[in-house]
Amino acid sequence: MKFFIVCPRGLEIPLAEELKEISERSEVKALGAWVIDPPPLNNTGGLGVAGPMSVALAINLHSRIASRCLLQMTHVAYRKEDDIYKAARSLSWEDWITPDQTMRVDLTAHRSPLTSLNFVTLRIKDAVCDRLREVKGARPNIDTELPDVRVQAHLTATHATVYLDTSGQSLFKRGWRDDKGAAPLKENLAAGILALTGWKPEQPLFDPMCGSGTFLIEAAYRGLGIPSGSIRAGLMNPQQDAAQSAQDHNQAVKSADKSEPSKFTRYRPTRVDLVGADQGFGFQRLKPFNTPDLKKQWDGLCIVAKKNIEQGLANANKLKMAACDINENMITIVKNNWKRAGLPAQSGVLSNVRQIDALVAKSPFAEPGVMLFNPPYGERLEIKGGRDGSERVKGRGARDALPKNNNSPEFMEFLNQFGKHLKDNFQGWQVDVLTADMGLPGQVRMKESKRTPLFNGPLECRLFRFDMKRPDASSSAS
Repeated sequence: MKFFIVCPRGLEIPLAEELKEISERSEVKALGAWVIDPPPLNNTGGLGVAGPMSVALAINLHSRIASRCLLQMTHVAYRKEDDIYKAARSLSWEDWITPDQTMRVDLTAHRSPLTSLNFVTLRIKDAVCDRLREVKGARPNIDTELPDVRVQAHLTATHATVYLDTSGQSLFKRGWRDDKGAAPLKENLAAGILALTGWKPEQPLFDPMCGSGTFLIEAAYRGLGIPSGSIRAGLMNPQQDAAQSAQDHNQAVKSADKSEPSKFTRYRPTRVDLVGADQGFGFQRLKPFNTPDLKKQWDGLCIVAKKNIEQGLANANKLKMAACDINENMITIVKNNWKRAGLPAQSGVLSNVRQIDALVAKSPFAEPGVMLFNPPYGERLEIKGGRDGSERVKGRGARDALPKNNNSPEFMEFLNQFGKHLKDNFQGWQVDVLTADMGLPGQVRMKESKRTPLFNGPLECRLFRFDMKRPDASSSAS
């Protein structure tokens, strides 16, 4: 079988490395060999894998960087819309789905000569429905919010590829995030950035502008060997500690973002939904994955993962992590997200998560490590402390796109001060910053040692690395 593994653009190389690691796990290797395409020269947003059906099981459970795992159904040349319809209708959809299930079709294209992509999407939907009506006497209904089955197609200038989505909800939805705070990083982008930094679990990790805690929780999962799909696989249960904890969290949510109402159906179909074991993964609603053989393979992967989770949680007190944010409400959200992720509150990490201005924040660890953060850019009124909003300051809470040349005196002064703070207090540290501000190195008055182009959705960003020099022994002696 052929698969296409979707990821945020710019993370193709770390994705390839991660897929190699997954394929070499003993329990995965026993199910069949994988052939992983080399990373593309351009940022294509994914790469191909050939292997047994168990590829989908392992990637959905273990991949921290993938957005989706797409199973290729056909790859054909086309000249007009009807060519795509015929190719899609010729597929044996009845072997994969039933007319009782709901369906959604999505289409992407690159240099396609066809004039209406919406019409092509409609024709693919017609092809699936017509085939099932012909063979089964009924057709599936369309559900754009909560479909049981997702069909994905991609058009190039000459070829059309049709896929079945084995992931369902995007894999960045781990199942622990109940509230996004202010436009958070997607979890798989955060995981990919962690891979790019080269951070090791035995090293200190510090996020001085932590927002809702995405870097912190992704690093904890990675450091403890907890699969990213654990909650959706039913291997971990996100928990809310007590009624008071829930009340505190809800109050923080209302203060941090009053604009987004809650939506409830079978689960919340929003960016911040809690996707759990009840929703699981897309492959669990496809016929071939419900055969005894593949169910047994899935159970085997989950048994090994469960043992790894237990071992990892037993070592949670070894994590060297700290974080802070100027917004007290975000600290409340971080701590609740940590608990919902199934991570132990008594690990010691939460005692290192505090409401502190980044300009005065210092590491609680004796040795240097990796500082990683996504600075809040733009300007807005932001709560600095207290939940009643009585104290407000300009500045560092918005996650809106920053113009490439932001000449705001307040923001320029903040970056200048923060750069000096890093030089004075984080000597020997590796500092990695994800930002849409291409001029940030000049604003912090430091020369980056590395810059990596990335995309946060459609927004082009850079991951800047700064290596903070240790003081000269000769200087300190004098």
